[in-house]
Amino acid sequence: MKRIHEYKKLFGVEKNIDLKLLKRSYRDLVKEWHPDKFQNGDSMQKEAEIQSRKIIDGYHFLVSMAPETKEKNLPAYTDTITNSPILDYFHKGLLLEITFTNGETYEYFGVTKPIYIKMINAANLNRFAKRSIYPKYNYRKSKRTLQEA
Repeated sequence: MKRIHEYKKLFGVEKNIDLKLLKRSYRDLVKEWHPDKFQNGDSMQKEAEIQSRKIIDGYHFLVSMAPETKEKNLPAYTDTITNSPILDYFHKGLLLEITFTNGETYEYFGVTKPIYIKMINAANLNRFAKRSIYPKYNYRKSKRTLQEA
């Protein structure tokens, strides 16, 4: 959740992520912080490299969570959570990462430790996730694949 708020603040995004506004803000920030804008030896060059990486990461992160992106990927997501059982899961802070048997991995944001404990203690892990995780938490498809997980 902290990462979401940090990136939204960086791009000046309020509640909902609007791709047009996000793209415009991304372009402006890249122009401002592009490392080529600073000469060799300039004290700001190193800072510009760090900022530009942060801007690029933030942009891709927020695009993956945008309503348009979710809508476009909804059939594949629905197929995954309906037809592929959970293979593995990992919880850290408020992030729950679930890997499915089809190789897809999704990140769910805001999952508290008590909910995670209920999930791992549930009689049927997949049923619990379908009722208490998938419909209630903001998610995005992770870049990780089954081989990496």
